[in-house]
Formats: sequence, C-alpha cells, structure tokens
Amino acid sequence: MVEVKAAGIKRRSYRKLRVEQRSDHHNVYVVLLAPAAGRIRKVCALNPKRDRKKPCVYVGMTGLSPEERFANHKAGIKDAWVVKRHGLRLLPELYEHLNPMPYEAAARMEQDLAEDLRRTGYTVTGGH
Repeated sequence: MVEVKAAGIKRRSYRKLRVEQRSDHHNVYVVLLAPAAGRIRKVCALNPKRDRKKPCVYVGMTGLSPEERFANHKAGIKDAWVVKRHGLRLLPELYEHLNPMPYEAAARMEQDLAEDLRRTGYTVTGGH
C-alpha cells in the first residue's frame, strides 16, 4: 500500500483517526414541549405519577448536534410528531454535561435520562 499523506497524516493513521472521531459523536438532548403536549392521552398514560407543575419534555438521541436535530424535527425531517407540533426549545441544562458519547452509551443514556426525569415528576415522551 502506498503511504499517501492527507493534511500531514499518513493514510493509515488518518483512517484510524476518522474512526475514533466518529465513535464518540452521539448526543442525548431534551426538548421543552408546549403544555398542550401534557394533555395528550398517550403522553399522560406514560407518566401516571407526573407533577403537573413541571414541564413536558421529549428526550432523544442523535448523531448530529442537538441544535441540528431539533431543527430537523421542526422541519419535518425524521421528526417525532410531538416535537414537530409542540417543541418549543432545547433544555441544554438537562443534558449538556453528558455529551458527546459513543452510540451504545447514548442509546442507554437516552433511556436512563428519560426515566430519571420521569421519576422526578417531569412529563416525559421519547426516551426509547
């Protein structure tokens, strides 16, 4: 194999570096939903012990930045219907300290974060 330099890095090293960068770029995110989302029967059924004083949120996971993913939801690109209709803004204070992470960790963290928020009284949707 011929050693080709890309931006000063040998080809083999460059491939390895790209794989390492890709593996740790997933994020969890939390979207604040409009109060109307908390009155949807399906959402209420998922949150029987919700505190009505706490907001309704959507928990998700993405390989994009949370801001890009939220914009995609609102634009109808691979959207969750509840975020497209009721999504107001991101709540970075609930997830920023967790990101980024590998795919497997993000998939598990999405579930754990949703359950933790639900346990503290938030009305939670998503978090598969």
